[in-house]
Amino acid sequence: MTVSQPGKLTKSAPAPGTPFYTPQQTPAAGTALNPNDPNLPTLFTPIKLRGLTLQNRFVVSPMCTYSADDGHLTDWHLVHLGAFAQRGAALTIVEATAVVPNGRISPEDSGLWQDSQIAPLRSVVDYVHSQGQKIGIQLAHAGRKASTLAPWHVAGFTPGASEVATADIGGWPENLWAPSPIPWDEGYPIPKEMTVEQIEGLVQAFADAAKRAVQAGVDTIEIHGAHGYLISEFLSPISNQRTDRYGGPLPNRARLLLSIVSSIRAVIPQSMPLLVRISATEWMEWTNAPSWDLAQSKQLALLLADAGVDLLDVSSAGNNPRQQIKLQPYYQVDLAAEIRDELKKQGRKGMAVGAVGMVREAEMARDVVQDGRASKSSGVEGENGEYGAEAKADLVFVARQFLREPEFVLKAAAQLGVGVAAPLQYRRAPIKMNKL
Repeated sequence: MTVSQPGKLTKSAPAPGTPFYTPQQTPAAGTALNPNDPNLPTLFTPIKLRGLTLQNRFVVSPMCTYSADDGHLTDWHLVHLGAFAQRGAALTIVEATAVVPNGRISPEDSGLWQDSQIAPLRSVVDYVHSQGQKIGIQLAHAGRKASTLAPWHVAGFTPGASEVATADIGGWPENLWAPSPIPWDEGYPIPKEMTVEQIEGLVQAFADAAKRAVQAGVDTIEIHGAHGYLISEFLSPISNQRTDRYGGPLPNRARLLLSIVSSIRAVIPQSMPLLVRISATEWMEWTNAPSWDLAQSKQLALLLADAGVDLLDVSSAGNNPRQQIKLQPYYQVDLAAEIRDELKKQGRKGMAVGAVGMVREAEMARDVVQDGRASKSSGVEGENGEYGAEAKADLVFVARQFLREPEFVLKAAAQLGVGVAAPLQYRRAPIKMNKL
């Protein structure tokens, strides 16, 4: 029971538009309780992307879990993804979801190539919305890295290692698509070079999957153009050695991605933001041969901004097993910052930038998005001893830390001394920590 006015008890208001009863979370978990506090870190301030408003800057990055049933989400995904939304993540993005069957990374990957896959996704969407939070989906094609086994089949979870899923266990190693017939690595199948007709059909498949995502009620869509999957294979001169209009100079190598952006933008509501994830570099500069690098990512960012993309989600790597990553806590955040600076310099302030990678602590999450307001409580010291250094990104995308701590948003708020709403049902067990 809740108190509506002195002396009068009423039932808890139900969450609006939800096909089951659950109390309305007002405000949603993760919302700052004192939004007018001049010292409130940017991390807990709202941001608007087209018609979508998020109450804080935390995004659950799409993470493959290899647990779908012929592309259909299951109760596993409902519990897994719902836990993050319940505990304050403003936006949760469903894992890489294949737009055609041979675009799955594994036989157990999520898919959205047929209408029967809409309803299971809708169940997850309804739950996230019941918590007052937002949800998106990442649409993808795995290209030459498709038809592999889930990582737990590889001894010791060896980074970068994988095993081919053969036809007898539901794989399709004879039907891998790529821009050029270049395998991912030794021992992997040689992919088929896509025909122009197949490329055009794939663009339509992305649009059709986007329509299904809208039917399922998602709030935003992200295009997966990173990590060595099909779109990033087209972007890289290492994996794309075509001589037609989809190969050669950057505008040609980016043609597939830009066509997909255009096709999706045309079928989703005007108010819905469109996101794109890229690998800012494939970390192959050490070869002194042409590869995908930060300079080209800056050029691509400008093209995407002009094409109607609302946020660029900046990751890196994944397109070559010989990559040499210069690993440090900000190794990808700094790439995002450089792209964000280039966008501002070139007058493309309408496209936001998200940063991802090794965000494990509240202080790092805060510092990545701190917008430059003078705030000693933020602890972010800028030039000349002033507080409020320039933000490196507008949103922080968090992956594995949410697996370790589904309550990462609430814990970060406690660590930073920010009062935020908790789920109604959990308020008798608040997270209390000393401000660091």
